[in-house]
Amino acid sequence: MHELAFPLLVGLIAVALAFDFLNGLHDAANSIATVVATRLLSPVQAVVFAAVFNFAAYFLTIAIPSLHAVAETIGKGLVDKDVVTPAVIFGALGGAMFWNVLTWMKGIPSSSSHALVGGLIGAGVAHAGLTGIHWGGLNKTLLAIVLSPTLGMFLAMLVMLVSSWLLRRATARTAERSFRSLHLISSAAYSLSHGLNDAQKTMGIITVLLYSTGNLTGEFHVPHWVAISCYIAIALGTMTGGWKIIETMGSRITKLSQHQGFSASLAGSIVLFAASALGIPVSTTHTITGSIIGAGTARRASAVRWGVARSVVTAWVITIPASALVGAGFYAVTLLF
Repeated sequence: MHELAFPLLVGLIAVALAFDFLNGLHDAANSIATVVATRLLSPVQAVVFAAVFNFAAYFLTIAIPSLHAVAETIGKGLVDKDVVTPAVIFGALGGAMFWNVLTWMKGIPSSSSHALVGGLIGAGVAHAGLTGIHWGGLNKTLLAIVLSPTLGMFLAMLVMLVSSWLLRRATARTAERSFRSLHLISSAAYSLSHGLNDAQKTMGIITVLLYSTGNLTGEFHVPHWVAISCYIAIALGTMTGGWKIIETMGSRITKLSQHQGFSASLAGSIVLFAASALGIPVSTTHTITGSIIGAGTARRASAVRWGVARSVVTAWVITIPASALVGAGFYAVTLLF
């Protein structure tokens, strides 16, 4: 157990919630890019819509407590919870927030999830070396970097194919009206799954902080107040929005129809719900980007601006190592005091 003065504990929890807020702001595009790009909702309507369903994930976890498995993966599945210190948590949050702000200012849809994973790994290695890393949990997360956008892409193509066949005899007006309604429903499902998976990353960080300072008794679990605080923080961040990233996600990768928007958000929500059930902290950014590319490719490969897609992928590749280095640097700063 590591002693930490109560004001410092409160301050570190506040920093974690600030990261959660920034996560929502940074990843607002994940939830609303398709509905804004297709003009199904106005930007203001879309962020409020997404924020409501981000928070609604809280009620889903009350009904199904096992869906908090992602928080346990972050809290004890990447770095040994017994070697985590408040300084490690500070380094992890510092690395993740720095990378998020940098990519947000540049309008690059990088992953907040992997920025946090990278920051935690970097600070953990700086503190305890490689022996403190749970390689099984890390490898599962790294594998998801490849699998989540790939699955999203193929699922979106499949949804496009099946839905086209089901409505093959409908008139253009009937099909458009149907896909507008379906798109709104699938977007709500995606925002729900986004809040479910992403808010849990901060829950895991706060929970392991409480554990390391002796403020969590019994088995490793997410306290109720931690869960609701994180869902509120990410919903407020989503409501603030990240307009540069929304432009990249919603229009620069490919132009979307209501049919494609429905297919992309439905495919993305399926991947995220499955990942949450398995306790895998996947990137919602990677997932929806892969789904959007799949929906665009289903129309024709040339509909996707592959140059933009390549720049997004490049950001994915460097996120974990970059945030790990910054996280280690923030941890090193704590040694000066």
